[in-house]
Amino acid sequence: MERRSSAEVMNDILDLDGATVVDIGCGDGWLTRRMTRQGAVVTGVEVSPKQLAAARAVVPVGNEHYIQGLAEELPIPSGSADIVVYFNSFHHVDDVGLPRALREAARVLKLGGLLYIAEPIPEGPYFELMKPAHDETTVRNRAQDALLHAPEYRLLLEKTLVHIDTVKMRSFEAFHDRITSINPHVRERFEEEEESMREAFVALSRETPDGREFDQPMRVTVLRRS
Repeated sequence: MERRSSAEVMNDILDLDGATVVDIGCGDGWLTRRMTRQGAVVTGVEVSPKQLAAARAVVPVGNEHYIQGLAEELPIPSGSADIVVYFNSFHHVDDVGLPRALREAARVLKLGGLLYIAEPIPEGPYFELMKPAHDETTVRNRAQDALLHAPEYRLLLEKTLVHIDTVKMRSFEAFHDRITSINPHVRERFEEEEESMREAFVALSRETPDGREFDQPMRVTVLRRS
């Protein structure tokens, strides 16, 4: 499996300059801002009020903007987007919502537009680190299974690839904050497993001048609206 950053893979596949993009599950907006810098007109969609507030608190890099909304019911006009992106967020949609999320992505895409889904594979050092507190094996596999039904929504497979990305963490505390802010329900479990997870934080990672880094296999699926 080739070691490539998610940024490199996205740059190779997507022509962002001048594109109208919807970034679903945008979190604090880091990817929305990155795509804006590359010339895209980006709307970040986020369900969490806390994450949405964090995104809006950052000084804009261009004309990006953020709205609150669900993947299953996007507050976006039909046929208005060249590209819809799910980066590490599709598996956060629940069982019932996954088909509706695909239908909504197809609805907002222009004919010929692209749905770009980058999802972590449930294996590798970073996954093993997370697993004791937050085992996402089932939800990640479920998200991949849902993509098999994409043709039902006129989303045809254009490309799929796997690569090894790198997750960087300044400290164990930063890792704790990241996991528990995105998934508050795991806080208690995290505290129960904290001692062993501190050991794993070092054992599963490589030291860098800025902290630690972990390998995380990723699967990218690109679908075209027909």
